[in-house]
Amino acid sequence: MALDEDRPEESQYLAAWFWRVKSDQQKLRAAIDPAIDVKDEIFESISTIAELAGHCTTREPNHRPDMGHVVNVLAPLVEQWKPLDDDTEDYGGIDYSLPLNQMVKGWQEAEGKDLSYVDLEDSKSSIPARPAGFAESFTSADGR
Repeated sequence: MALDEDRPEESQYLAAWFWRVKSDQQKLRAAIDPAIDVKDEIFESISTIAELAGHCTTREPNHRPDMGHVVNVLAPLVEQWKPLDDDTEDYGGIDYSLPLNQMVKGWQEAEGKDLSYVDLEDSKSSIPARPAGFAESFTSADGR
């Protein structure tokens, strides 16, 4: 929901509020659910996601990253933060022990979508290093 009328006026427009929060580490830490034990390693991941989300919510759509780049930034975090419990039923039947491309293929098959034209085995070759207008703060190392 882009507008939350239950919040104070200065934070009702969630995208505008997020932009103010994401650029200040103290504000970002304060916005994180207190139930999460935020150690430095976790905060680094949250900061990466917040920065990426900032790029995804930029006002001009042509300055937003394509989904391939988003996947490249998030994939290492999936590997880093996958649940330790082997019981996949607790996670919607998703087997987090599989590589990301195999998980995506499984989701597509489960949803009955014919995406045979998408080659998930070597998706990096079709993903541009950085979309036009994308901030220099994300390097190719962030996507690997």
